[in-house]
Amino acid sequence: MQVGNVTTPFGRRSVTLAQIKGQMRTAEIKAGKKADKWNVFRDACEARAVLGIQGRALTVLNALLTFYPDNELSEDRGLVVFPSNDQLSVRAHGIAGTTLRRHLAALVDAGLIQRKDSANGKRYARKDETGGIEEAFGFSLAPLLARAEELAHAAQQLAAERKRFRITKEALSICRRDVRKLISAAVEEGVAGDWGHIEEMFLGLTGRIPRTPTVDDLQQILDEMEMLREEIINRLEMQENFESMGSNAVQNERHIQNSNTESSNELEPS
Repeated sequence: MQVGNVTTPFGRRSVTLAQIKGQMRTAEIKAGKKADKWNVFRDACEARAVLGIQGRALTVLNALLTFYPDNELSEDRGLVVFPSNDQLSVRAHGIAGTTLRRHLAALVDAGLIQRKDSANGKRYARKDETGGIEEAFGFSLAPLLARAEELAHAAQQLAAERKRFRITKEALSICRRDVRKLISAAVEEGVAGDWGHIEEMFLGLTGRIPRTPTVDDLQQILDEMEMLREEIINRLEMQENFESMGSNAVQNERHIQNSNTESSNELEPS
């Protein structure tokens, strides 16, 4: 699946989903590393296209994060949450059990969470004598902490791509409107030229816009549409200059005739 081109201050660079996904490799968690869980979650939402997950899976991820007691993900405080499916379903807006399990599997496949199963397959925490959690079994959020920077980078790339797509689409809409108005005005005013052929060129360009275009599709058509607009403007300016030259010639001729008449009168005897 093609994402398109990402515009940076240093120029454009072609980016595909596979390339972005290839950049997102799970790294080891550095000692003392922390990350705001909701910032990481927002980045995961932005990067959902490269992660290959649906909106409902993100709802489940959001529910899992609510079971983590702190806002900052940190190994020092443990990264395993152990809610039951019933508890998860409630916080995931009543999602059905089979759907819940499917989206949990999708989150594991996407590398956002890991399963940490107990011997009997149940999720629970074993506490020490002081009441602190000694070991927990359920879902580890460690991948989110490990990949926090990668998710942020992917989110930024896709945000830049969406911005470029929006700007290119708006520019094409404006150029398309300009060409339409220029052709109509030229025909209505009877400007000399093969406007029927130019109209066909315009319709041909608009007809090439795909139903679901990529940014590259739009950019190519925009470039050609801008060339057509420039050609029309040049033709209209040439016509205006020609008419202006003709008008000046008529005025000059009248001025010469008037000057000749005055000269003749001056030579006549009083």
